[in-house]
Amino acid sequence: MVLLRPDLSLTEASTDFLSTATPDYHQAEQIFSQLLTTENLDRQVTLDPNLAAEFETALQTALAVAYIDRVASAIENWFLQRILYRINRLNFIWYKDLNEYTNERSLYVQWVRDRIEKPWQAWESAQIDLNLKNLSVNEIKEALIARGDADLTPPISANKQYLRQEMTLKSYRHLIAIASLDGLVESSRLCQLLGGASNEIQATLIRVLLEEYGNGRLSRKHSTFFAQMMAELNLDSTPEAYLDLVPWEVLASINHNFLLTQCKRNFLRYIGGFTYFEIVGPSTYQDYIAAADRLGLSETATGYWELHIKEDERHGQWMLHNVSLPLVDMYPRQAWELILGYDQDKYMSARAGDAIVKIIQNSTFN
Repeated sequence: MVLLRPDLSLTEASTDFLSTATPDYHQAEQIFSQLLTTENLDRQVTLDPNLAAEFETALQTALAVAYIDRVASAIENWFLQRILYRINRLNFIWYKDLNEYTNERSLYVQWVRDRIEKPWQAWESAQIDLNLKNLSVNEIKEALIARGDADLTPPISANKQYLRQEMTLKSYRHLIAIASLDGLVESSRLCQLLGGASNEIQATLIRVLLEEYGNGRLSRKHSTFFAQMMAELNLDSTPEAYLDLVPWEVLASINHNFLLTQCKRNFLRYIGGFTYFEIVGPSTYQDYIAAADRLGLSETATGYWELHIKEDERHGQWMLHNVSLPLVDMYPRQAWELILGYDQDKYMSARAGDAIVKIIQNSTFN
């Protein structure tokens, strides 16, 4: 297998692959997709490094420029986040060809993931204030409660104004198509954190998941309502049907949550982020309902939002008072990570929202 020597830095190693021309990132992604289903991939890459050479050129080129500046390079981030997503999606069962999972434990695939995640996560951490480690238990609790209260009813931003009063039907359909990448598999990542010792925190998380999953009834599962909404809008409700429409900022939020749920050391960060997501959800869904009502859409086209408002008003309070605050007492020295997770999810969600609005304002979606 092609692996870095322990004494060789990523920058030094990248010079073996860099070319003067901008790589064809689309082609490189397709090559990686083929590698994922190559039998005995680790052995094949070891025997014939040229098998992955074109992909490696693109990967190392993208890594060399993607995280240098605070302002992201769009095409490189798009490529890197799509590669990460292709790896992370192997954690879900898609009820397709099981050969897709041939290399889910491949060392080469793991190496690709780690090379992207390490600089990307360092770059993401630099985007927000991390001066949280010296907060006391009471200060952490106060900070979480204050954030929760503020995000229940956030101010009307320019984006919210656009969604409520200006968004066209074409733009609304475009928004739903992008959102479907996550909406049709909603809360699946939470499943990865439910195993283990039993306590009130775990029980609350299971209650949240059960409601998201319609208590085991497919007709009541949230993703079913999302699919019905898509059908009403003449959209394809096949999972991942609109993957190519999804901007890198949205993929980054999805991949970030994959990382937090796959690494149990990041448990507190995930819970902080999930708390924000459940608290802020109803206010966002109100924007979508206002848009749908203005556009004259049916109840079927808004049923998903109505259900989420009803349930997430509970879920947000459960996550804050029954999960996050008890975890502060359970992990007093590390509880600041709850705030970090909360703030990171808020920042990345806002960034993704900005990207979506920018795209759908000039929508050419059919």
